[in-house]
Amino acid sequence: MRISSWYIIVFALLLGCSSEDNGKVLLQEVITMNSSLIQDEVIACAASSKTDNNTSYIFYYPIPKATNIRYFETDRIDVDKNNFNLYKEVILPKEDVFNGYLERFVRESNNEVWCIVTYNSEGKFHKSNPIRLKNQSKPTEWSEKVMIDFAQSKSPKFSWNDGVLKENVIYFQVITDANENLLSGTYTFEKMFQYYNLSNVVLNITRQTPPQLISGNNYGFTMMGVSEDNWVNLVEQKRFMIK
Repeated sequence: MRISSWYIIVFALLLGCSSEDNGKVLLQEVITMNSSLIQDEVIACAASSKTDNNTSYIFYYPIPKATNIRYFETDRIDVDKNNFNLYKEVILPKEDVFNGYLERFVRESNNEVWCIVTYNSEGKFHKSNPIRLKNQSKPTEWSEKVMIDFAQSKSPKFSWNDGVLKENVIYFQVITDANENLLSGTYTFEKMFQYYNLSNVVLNITRQTPPQLISGNNYGFTMMGVSEDNWVNLVEQKRFMIK
């Protein structure tokens, strides 16, 4: 009896160790657990840091009342990006962007992987498309070359060119005030955006009609050129003043 009991105890301990080693939550488990909810999306993309290619930022737009925000990634890049059993939850630090209108996970690693962001809202489960991290192979280019046309002073027109990589399929533009509060957030397929003209906007995350720009005030412009696999190839940033 003592020997049998000893084997049972050892076996239980081994199971406990195994569970601890492989205890990371799989994305597929989370999807299954939330299958009864309405399925929705998360707007997300990723870029490498301006100064360190080992640092990646995974940006996402948390809709109001978003809860249980989680980050999942694969072990390596050469896997089926749509096999959600390969994504494991990883706990990363989070930072506010544009004073919390957006947020980002901060990942410190030179390993390139696929990643996905999820969260819940009222009666819904949200999941981003797979994001391919390219912080080593195609680090994000950061620039201030955006051109600003002030012909209509209160509605400046911003235009830009692709950078070294010509792989962008969509462009995300943000206008901020002097305190980095987001005034407008829009997506276009064109390399141009005019504040606040929605004629070429294909996706708009601006929650309220933004204010008219004021003469003498300082503002900021940020543009992200995003590839089909949701990697940011180019970031353009520039401060400007309305005359």
